[in-house]
Amino acid sequence: MTSSANPALSQWSLDREIVMSRVIDAPRDLVFEAWSDPKHLPQWFGPKGFEVETFEIDVRVGGVWRFNMIGPDGTVYPNRMRFRRIERPSLMEMDHGLDQDDDPGMFRFTVTFAEQSNGKTVLMMRQLASSTEQRDGMIGFGAVEYGYQTLDKLAAYVAGMKG
Repeated sequence: MTSSANPALSQWSLDREIVMSRVIDAPRDLVFEAWSDPKHLPQWFGPKGFEVETFEIDVRVGGVWRFNMIGPDGTVYPNRMRFRRIERPSLMEMDHGLDQDDDPGMFRFTVTFAEQSNGKTVLMMRQLASSTEQRDGMIGFGAVEYGYQTLDKLAAYVAGMKG
């Protein structure tokens, strides 16, 4: 899962991206910790009703998170995320796709964390597909709804970390 396997991912293009954002009622350092700490990330990641089964997790540049997302109906979705860039506490960039080498459906996944003066964090998720058709397929599959459900789970999880 390298960008050389999918050269389209090295050039950002607005017609191939999905963007979601959410204000999280927690300081940026805490929200970033939920994303970057292997003990936290699998606890909240994924849409409502989905569980995560982790096989390997190494949250560092070049590291990999291999996991299954298990849907409410028991469907298993094998995933692999390779961490490309980590700029604590403001940015994480990953390649995300199936748990296989040279996945043609792999997409670039960037998360930014902007600290607000009121102690809240503006989190933005950007997903870059290799083609407009792939992006449209991701949207049709539910990427936007599932993305916002994932952010809802993150917000609830971080609220528990605060208290």
